[in-house]
Amino acid sequence: MKKLGVIGGLGPMATALFMRMVIEMTQAEIDQEHIEMVIYNCPQIPDRTSFILGNSSKDPTPEMIEIGNKLAEQGMDIIAIPCVTAHYFHDRLSKEIPVRIINIVDELCDYLKERGIHKVGLMATSGTVESRLFQKAMERSGMELIVPSDEGQKHVMHVIYENVKANKPVDMSRFGAASWELRAKGAEVIILGCTELSIVSETNAIGAGYIDAMRLLAKCAVEECGTLKPEWKELITQ
Repeated sequence: MKKLGVIGGLGPMATALFMRMVIEMTQAEIDQEHIEMVIYNCPQIPDRTSFILGNSSKDPTPEMIEIGNKLAEQGMDIIAIPCVTAHYFHDRLSKEIPVRIINIVDELCDYLKERGIHKVGLMATSGTVESRLFQKAMERSGMELIVPSDEGQKHVMHVIYENVKANKPVDMSRFGAASWELRAKGAEVIILGCTELSIVSETNAIGAGYIDAMRLLAKCAVEECGTLKPEWKELITQ
């Protein structure tokens, strides 16, 4: 069984949820059949969105590289980062860390393409949207990505930063407004492309036609390191 390293704390609640997802998805009847994990929870890593948008000069990559190398020294076979925006730095991190890092953006594209999806909506941080991380990947895969309008993106950012990260109740009217706009533009499936949105989907009834990026990350980690329960093969909400 391979060992899973986690660069965590981006944010802390998302990291805790990721660990729970991995445990729930693993086919195990006794403790010893679960996946060995080392989680480095470092909330002090600078905000990824602020850096990508040029609102901060604090580069988050040195801390992530340092943590990744510590995980490698501890014998981890694969690394997961439960923060979608952090995958903007995936290439740079991969060059500096001698352990394979799961690329959730590529995994999402492959997963949706295999299921015949053509138009995909994205709910994510402004850093992820502005970086065109998903847009480029979807174009390479032959799919169309739909992003929110400026107003819709304000709703998404409010849910992420003012609700989940602030540990406050989620304004589901804002979540619904952003979702409705993407559906109206033809989105067959909406990616919850921020790990804070994973928390929204865990605590609220969001309906059909969503795929949670962090849940797919957990699925990939389990398939890499252990045995996946069969019921977790299909992740698009029904």
